[in-house]
Amino acid sequence: MILIAGPYRSGTDDDPERMAANLAHLEEAAWPLFSAGHLPMIGEWVALPVLSSAGASGPLDPLASQVMYPTAERLLAHCDAVLRLPGESRGADQDVAIATERGLPVYYRLEDVPGVEPVRRGPAPR
Repeated sequence: MILIAGPYRSGTDDDPERMAANLAHLEEAAWPLFSAGHLPMIGEWVALPVLSSAGASGPLDPLASQVMYPTAERLLAHCDAVLRLPGESRGADQDVAIATERGLPVYYRLEDVPGVEPVRRGPAPR
């Protein structure tokens, strides 16, 4: 399992559309990782439903500080590596620091992850 880390809320001025675009950018790495035999994971895939089930209004809710970063930290206990995508992000930098402390590999380019081939979206054409 590889945690995909990069900007989510950072640099968005808390604009929901820009946050959604950042999440979509993180998700672009999911298929190449999966097709290489890895299990991609993004902290927001877990944290956002947790927030919702707690009755929070979203990632800007005060409860988010108790869920967003802790979710990534808990996920890292189960991950084998981190893929750190470009862009300023305190949370992603924290993920890298935790991974490094735990001796997990940190990749900064998708093509450096073992088994990942050049990016191709979706399943192979039929």
